[in-house]
Amino acid sequence: MAYLKLLTRYIKDAVYGANDGVITTFAIVASVEGANLGNTAILVVGFASLFADGFSMASSDFLANKAELARKKSNNLEEQEKHNPKIAALFTFLAFVIVGIIPLAPYFFIALTSNSFVFSGIATGLALFGVGALRTKLTGGNPYLAGGEMLLIGGAAAAVAFFIGGLIDQWQ
Repeated sequence: MAYLKLLTRYIKDAVYGANDGVITTFAIVASVEGANLGNTAILVVGFASLFADGFSMASSDFLANKAELARKKSNNLEEQEKHNPKIAALFTFLAFVIVGIIPLAPYFFIALTSNSFVFSGIATGLALFGVGALRTKLTGGNPYLAGGEMLLIGGAAAAVAFFIGGLIDQWQ
């Protein structure tokens, strides 16, 4: 139960990391697919982005939480529950990488065919909906609406990335 209490305290950081991880990784997959650069490029750019962006998000979350704590301290504002910037950054990084790897998984577990992108899209959609729905277990609300909201936002980002990749492919 201590884990659940910790996750509840850092839900913002976990959802932030998971959402950005799956969206940015699938955006990479979609843009590389749209530009017809091949599966090797998807894996190289996808994994490089996954860990570099995950670290960037975690370090940004750490610095933002540290600044917020300093602001509260300098203004003599009490904090109801302690929010450790290091733990917040860890939740952001882990959620980013764990959920963010989902769009890349089909390129490993399915024969490298043109279907990999379709399976990646389906897996990404399920992950987006799932994270949105699961967050309501800790925060309340309608899981279908929360899941749909994340799916819609992530789908829009993927569509933009695929479109940009296609435009770049046309210019070459």
